[in-house]
Amino acid sequence: MCITGASGVRYGLKILEELSKNNFVYLLISDNGYVVLDREEGISRKDIKNLINENVKLINVKDISSTLASGSRLIETKGVIVAPCSMNTLANIANGVSQNLIHRICDVALKEKVPLYLLIREMPFSLIHIENMKKVALAGAIVSSASPAFYHNPKTVEDMVNFVAGKVLDFFKVKHNLYKRWKENED
Repeated sequence: MCITGASGVRYGLKILEELSKNNFVYLLISDNGYVVLDREEGISRKDIKNLINENVKLINVKDISSTLASGSRLIETKGVIVAPCSMNTLANIANGVSQNLIHRICDVALKEKVPLYLLIREMPFSLIHIENMKKVALAGAIVSSASPAFYHNPKTVEDMVNFVAGKVLDFFKVKHNLYKRWKENED
């Protein structure tokens, strides 16, 4: 689970919370991800440890020698989620540039065919953004915008965050009760 410097860090936190209930999770936060955590959620770099449980291991994004940088180890995971995924991170992945461990892990995920899910939180998209999304999609990544639905009649921002986080978790077949599914009670 990777959190980068795009707005919408709440999506990443919700996904992390749900994943870590029953799964071991490696957590990587970019330097800009920490800036957004502080600005949007009031969570400082030193306070992040208060949010993680025994199922989460925080990895330094500068530790390029981490075992996660190796394909032989990354294939042991169920996949990689980048939520939110900044346009900078997307560009690095799309162009094979590894400036930190998040970029390297995503590069390795693509080459090893490990599921890679990029939750983009940006609008509008420039042609460069679209071309980079196309590149990573053609390479095997799932690219998704953080677009909540409204058929479940969300009442709060948290309801909308839960929908988006739930859709990411659905891709990895992680059971959750974050949102009401389409026509859930009509069968």
